[in-house]
Amino acid sequence: MISLFRPGRDVIAPLVTLAAAALTVTVASAQNLDAGKPPAKLFADGCATCHRSPRGLAKGRFSLTLAWFLKDHYATSSDSAKALAAYLQSVDEPPRAAAKPGTKPSRSAPRPPKPMEGR
Repeated sequence: MISLFRPGRDVIAPLVTLAAAALTVTVASAQNLDAGKPPAKLFADGCATCHRSPRGLAKGRFSLTLAWFLKDHYATSSDSAKALAAYLQSVDEPPRAAAKPGTKPSRSAPRPPKPMEGR
């Protein structure tokens, strides 16, 4: 009778499979390509293709929900999504008008209406 049991293959095959799996797991670790980039660079690399300017993209959105949206759809990590969300919101803030020296402050109280002349 011919024996189908081969002790050499039964030991070597699982070891080779285990070694291949271990090497695959080690090599397949993900690399964050956006790590360390400033938010303006993240916008230029990922968003400028479709959006000319970052202005208006964060209008009326909460920073947390904007960061979640960016993480789910555009950013590679939650850190880059948060940085990009903060950048988009900072660009949307209106510029603060600096008072020029020598200008009069505006009146804060409204004028009373003019009386109507007789009818």
